[in-house]
Amino acid sequence: MLLGAILIPWSAAIVTPVFSAIGPSATSAWRFLFGAVVLMALTRPKLRSWTRRQWLGALALGVSIAFMNLCFYQAIARIPLGGAVAIEYLGPFLVAALGKRSLRHFSFVVLAGLGVVALTRPGGGLTLVGITFAAGAAAGWAAYVFASHRVGGTTTGFGGLAVSLLIATVVTLPMSIGSTHYLVTHAHLAGRILLVAIMSIVLGVGAEMQALRRLRPSIASVLFALNPAVAFGIGWLILNQAITPWDFVGLACVVSAGVGVTFDAASSDGDIAQ
Repeated sequence: MLLGAILIPWSAAIVTPVFSAIGPSATSAWRFLFGAVVLMALTRPKLRSWTRRQWLGALALGVSIAFMNLCFYQAIARIPLGGAVAIEYLGPFLVAALGKRSLRHFSFVVLAGLGVVALTRPGGGLTLVGITFAAGAAAGWAAYVFASHRVGGTTTGFGGLAVSLLIATVVTLPMSIGSTHYLVTHAHLAGRILLVAIMSIVLGVGAEMQALRRLRPSIASVLFALNPAVAFGIGWLILNQAITPWDFVGLACVVSAGVGVTFDAASSDGDIAQ
């Protein structure tokens, strides 16, 4: 979970300069294409033996991850990276709130929610359009948590993720066609997107899927509280985006909630698969 929390926003910071050339939607679509090609070549899943349940799970994951990332890239093109990730976290946060099992667990969920409120306060450099796209990413992230858990439970290795990314590529293909010539004539941009695809999809999402195989969606959703904290740090280090005292308050809340729920889950029978 920590590896995914670092690699995914880090790759988002790296790919941001490409937005001005081909736009955030096309950038997201090309990232899916490159990621799917790499994973399909590495895993070579035996699709002829796949069951209907496996295909439905891959379809759900492919559509949810496509919607989530398209909205997220549109959001970070308009608002700071940390704020976008904080709003996006409201999706899995809702999953965690609905899956609460004890007063102690609920207190951690509330603490994470207060942290998100502090991070997304008025005057934090947010715009209505950016917030709307980040909210769309939140809905996609909530669906992604459940879909990843399902795909991870019905497939082995990274074959399920490879097929899901192939589906996401098909869904977003119309958004990438128009920029094909530009990337062919600007190989350095294509290379940047390939690097981002390996960082975020092959390694980042792959790591998250391995975690989601072992965690209940409600527990994993609160652990995602670490993502806004990491995103603010990366936005500050790489993109020179300012961090205010209120941001530190919010970061402290979400990180504390993530750490707390981890210990809470580890001490409860059945919360983490052994």
